[in-house]
Amino acid sequence: MEKVALRVAIQGERGSNSHAAAMKMLGEGVTIVPCALSVEVVERLAAGDGVDVAVLPIENTLHGSVAEHYDLLFNHDLRIEGELLLRILHNLMVMPGVTLSEVKRVLSHPVALSQCRRWLAAHRELDAVPFYDTAGSVKHMMAKGDRTTAAIASAPAAPEYGAEILEAGVEDNPENYTRFLLLKRKADAVNIPQANKLSLAFSVAHRPGTLVQALHGLAEAGVDLTKIESRPVPGKPWEYLFYVDFRFTGEQQAEQAVASLAKSCDLVREMGRYVAAS
Repeated sequence: MEKVALRVAIQGERGSNSHAAAMKMLGEGVTIVPCALSVEVVERLAAGDGVDVAVLPIENTLHGSVAEHYDLLFNHDLRIEGELLLRILHNLMVMPGVTLSEVKRVLSHPVALSQCRRWLAAHRELDAVPFYDTAGSVKHMMAKGDRTTAAIASAPAAPEYGAEILEAGVEDNPENYTRFLLLKRKADAVNIPQANKLSLAFSVAHRPGTLVQALHGLAEAGVDLTKIESRPVPGKPWEYLFYVDFRFTGEQQAEQAVASLAKSCDLVREMGRYVAAS
C-alpha cells in the first residue's frame, strides 16, 4: 500500500515562511495545506478536516508574540510537539523583467511591511499595501500579471510562482527570527522521552501576591523560565490567563514545577512537552 504523505496545515500560501518552517520540521515529503486564516488552520486540525498536523508561528524577535495564536491554542484541544526558530529574510519580488522604476506599490503581510520600514522609507514613491500573506502577495501579483506591483516575501516564493527577486535582504534587522510550533490533536500526541521544554497556561485568583506565589513555585523547582505572556479572559474584565514556557532537566523537575502551580492556581493546563529549538 502506498504511504500517504503527512498533511500539514499552514496559515498562508506555498512559498511562505510557514511553508519553509513545515519543510524544515517535517521534511520535504509532506503535503502542504494552505489556509487563509490562522483560525482555519486550528479548526481544521482539531476537527481532523483533511490535515494531520499544523505549523503556526507563535512569536517573532522583532514583532513580539502572536496573541491570536495563544487564544486559539487554549480554545482547542491541541498539543505542542516541537518548535523551530526560522531566520526571516525578506526579498522584493516582481514579474520577470520588471525594473524598480515601473513599480508603483508593494504588497505584503503587515508584519513583513513593518520589518522593512527603512527600505520603504527610502522609496517613498511606492505605496505599501497590506495583504493577507507574504507568499500570497507574490501569487496575487503573478496571477494578475501586474507589472506595477512588487511583493515582499521569502525567497522560495519566487520559483513557486515564477517571480523574480529584484532586491534581496530588504529587512531592517538581520536578527529577525520567528518561532514556529508543531501542533497535533491531543489524541494523536505522543510522549517525547528527550523533551526538555514545557508550555502551559494557568490562571490565579484575583488577590495580591498570587502571581508572585505561582512564579516562586517555578523558581523553587529550578526550571528555566523562558517566556511569560498574559491574555485577557473573555467576559472577566481585568482577569488574565498566563502562558509560560520553561526548560527543565528531567521529568521529575517538570512534574515538580507543574505541581507547584497546581497548589496556587485556579487553573493549570499543559499545552505540550517537547524538545527546545537550539
